[in-house]
Amino acid sequence: MRRIVGVMGSGRPLLPAAAATARRLGSLIAAEEWVLLTGGRASGVMDACSRGAKDAGGLVVGILPDTDTARASSAIDIAIRTGMGDARNVVNVLSSNVVIALPGGAGTLSEVALALSAGKPVIALGWDPGAALRGAGRIIDAETPEAAVASAKELFARGSV
Repeated sequence: MRRIVGVMGSGRPLLPAAAATARRLGSLIAAEEWVLLTGGRASGVMDACSRGAKDAGGLVVGILPDTDTARASSAIDIAIRTGMGDARNVVNVLSSNVVIALPGGAGTLSEVALALSAGKPVIALGWDPGAALRGAGRIIDAETPEAAVASAKELFARGSV
């Protein structure tokens, strides 16, 4: 049975170096004759990695959030139309033997958490998920309950939540 490697990462347009990394990863997965599984979209890590695998003769599965293929990468061989939106992240993770996570946002972080919860190995390529979110101000650290409440009060006072 062929192994399935799930590659997760940003769905946003990539800088050239990040796109090259994702394409190279896809080509290396194909060279091992593993199946590449991504979120299937025509942008970001999903598209770049799929193109790398496809160009190297690999098999690419895209787990799409929609019920159609309008936003699907043209580099996927098998499109699974879920109609599940971001809930399809569970399908991405549970269908993979190993998850490789490239830099991404909350969706990628949810896939990492789901993989860990399911006991799937996670390989973080080129980033530290927690540090990335802290740097973007998406995670606020607190050492005590009082500090946590103070941070929440500050957020409420700013009207940012």
